[in-house]
This record gives sequence, C-alpha cells and structure tokens, in this order.
Amino acid sequence: MARQALKTQASRNAAILQRTHMIALGVHGFHLLLRFTFVRRSFWAYLLLSFPSLLIQFWFERVGRPTYVDGVNGKELKRAGEDLEAKGLTEWMWDVVYWSWGCIVLTTLLGDWAWWFFAVIPLYSAWLAYTTFTGARQGLMGGGGAMPAEGASSGAQSKRQQKMEKRGGQKMQYR
Repeated sequence: MARQALKTQASRNAAILQRTHMIALGVHGFHLLLRFTFVRRSFWAYLLLSFPSLLIQFWFERVGRPTYVDGVNGKELKRAGEDLEAKGLTEWMWDVVYWSWGCIVLTTLLGDWAWWFFAVIPLYSAWLAYTTFTGARQGLMGGGGAMPAEGASSGAQSKRQQKMEKRGGQKMQYR
C-alpha cells in the first residue's frame, strides 16, 4: 500500500490522457475526412485554430503522463505526473481544449464562418483576468465582505433578536 495516492493519481492521469487522445483523434479525423471528401474548408484556419488545443494536449502529455521504471517486482512507479484535474490554470487549459474541439466540429458542420466562435476564448480569458484582478484589489483594500465595525449595525437581526421582538419583549435600538 506504499504510495497508494501516487498510484491512484498515475492511473487517473493515464485514463484522462487516453480519453483525451481518443476524443481528439475522433474530432480531427471527422473534420479532415469531411474536408477531403465532401466540402472544402479553409485548411490554414483549421491548422491555426487547432494549434492551441494540440499544444495544450502535448503539454498535458508531457507533465501528466506517469513514468515507470523496471524494478525488482516488475514495473515501479517513478513519477505520477502532475494532477490533470487541478483548479486554476489547468482547468482553464481544459476549457480551451474543449472549446477548440467544439469549434472544429461546428466548422465542419456549419462552414468556415463558425471559426468566429473561437473568439470566445480570449474574451473569456480577459473576463477571468478582470474578475480575478478586481477581487484581489478589493481584498487588498479591505473591501469585499468585511465584517461591520464594532457597534455598527448591519441591518440584519439574529434569530434570537427577532424572537424577542416578536414576543414584545426587549426591543433592540440601533443608532
């Protein structure tokens, strides 16, 4: 049971990478098959706009693929790879890959004008950067959900205060 968490992550990463490669093969194969047999689509647009997803998949393969070495008891885990289900940048990179696949399928089915859907990625990235920056700025400036100062009223009553006022008992006065 030694290093069970690493073994679990290694098997999960291998399964994720296998599934990713099979989906990518299906999406790109579908596009190229229809492009070369039925309809003519812009090949340069396809290459240019599928490049980010292919680059990200290569990066995931590089950092996420577990490596094994020959040991006394057969293959032993040397490195489990980075967590491919991590939050933050990894999650954003998965979004880019999925959106790229969707744009490739839409372009295959609807035509070259569907490549304009790819413009959502920079807009989404700009929105994420803006909200992250403004949230961090509010946190640094002391805003954003800070508790009211001592003696100041937030306008909300606790359940105990509400029950007391309902019974006609002691009423709270706020200044």
